[in-house]
Amino acid sequence: MTGIYSAAAGMTAQQTWLDAVANDLANVNTPGYHSQRVAFHDLVYDQTGAGVGAAAGTLGVTVGQGPLLQSTNPLDIAIEGDGYFQVKRPDGSTALTRNGQLQVDANGQIVTSSGNPLVPPITLPKGTAASDLAIGPDGTVTTSTGTKLGQIQLMTVAAPDQLQALGDGQFAVNASSGSPVKATGQIKQYFLEGSNVDVADALTNMIQAQRAYELSSRAVSTQDQLLQMANELRR
Repeated sequence: MTGIYSAAAGMTAQQTWLDAVANDLANVNTPGYHSQRVAFHDLVYDQTGAGVGAAAGTLGVTVGQGPLLQSTNPLDIAIEGDGYFQVKRPDGSTALTRNGQLQVDANGQIVTSSGNPLVPPITLPKGTAASDLAIGPDGTVTTSTGTKLGQIQLMTVAAPDQLQALGDGQFAVNASSGSPVKATGQIKQYFLEGSNVDVADALTNMIQAQRAYELSSRAVSTQDQLLQMANELRR
């Protein structure tokens, strides 16, 4: 049965890769999205030296910066260089994101497109419009009259590729990524960071994964036929 187990493990590994590539392609137009990294490793070998296939593991996200896309929205901001925006999630935890598509909620607070407020929070005075805001490279937010409202802080971690993906372009720090520290990147107002997904590479990876999946599937069928022949011989 080792042959069937090995082939089935290969199918599972390729399915994991396919899922990751499909998710990358689905987010090719998502601001600040970074593609996922997938790698493969051998499974346990038995006493005879025969292996039982391979498995795929998600290694985190790529750290390459996406293209900076110009915008007409004063609350669209991009990070040039390293760093992440800090946002507060509904459960009270703090997450990191590079999606700078911001807006103002009903309370005058600057929040993400998902409604998560920045950390530390920044609130606009009553009657202040988004068009009145200026956001400097260091994240300082001021009004047209020169009133400082706060600062958008950029944080980073020692191993950003190890951040835990939470969905919606947000990440949680963990023991592997390290604790957040101040970043050296700069903020560009009227810009958004595009996805760093390379569509050509992603499509190539999808074809490779599909073909490998098909080969593993054929191996399962072949092993099943061989077992069937063996059973008939025993009869």
